[in-house]
Amino acid sequence: MAVPSWLERLRAAGKTALVQDGKRKIHYLFEDGKEMAEEYDMKTGQLMSRKWREKNTLGGAGKWQVEVGEPTSPLLGALESELITESSSNPIFMRKDTLSSFQWRIRNLPYPKEVYSVSVEEEQRCCVIRTTNKKYYKKFSIPDLDRYHLPLDAAALSFTHANNTLIITYQKPKEILAAEEQLQKELKKIKAANSGDGDCKPQ
Repeated sequence: MAVPSWLERLRAAGKTALVQDGKRKIHYLFEDGKEMAEEYDMKTGQLMSRKWREKNTLGGAGKWQVEVGEPTSPLLGALESELITESSSNPIFMRKDTLSSFQWRIRNLPYPKEVYSVSVEEEQRCCVIRTTNKKYYKKFSIPDLDRYHLPLDAAALSFTHANNTLIITYQKPKEILAAEEQLQKELKKIKAANSGDGDCKPQ
């Protein structure tokens, strides 16, 4: 039996929508029990955040894992996170897409642009950031390409550096742009509860 495509899985998932603070929040519940929560800007249709959650070994709800958007603040965590917090000067890696590209920002990287190299490792299906001064190294995958079974293309990758932030851009392939356009049409058909009316689990 053929594995259902990612778009088919999204269509088959249980969905609830909530409109709040100029954002459309969509909560997906997949047949395997995994949950995904997305937030879109109502005006632009831009994806603001995407989080995942799956049940833990005891069957309870696990923690949300951020894929796109601001990382969860450790201040929101349990008491022990107040005792051990990351230095505010450590590099902060986050993904923040645009309508036409996947984009990652790494804050607190003060070195000049020529120190960095960003490459595609096709076999490992990931991108790698290296620095000539050996101060920073990071591997990261592009889950969207994996979900659509698309190859990585080195020509789609570029980067720039400004204000102590390394900005890496990967142009979305036409297949993903077409799928996102289809999905947006379908999401607009979901009757959205307004803030306070509906039960949209993720906050």
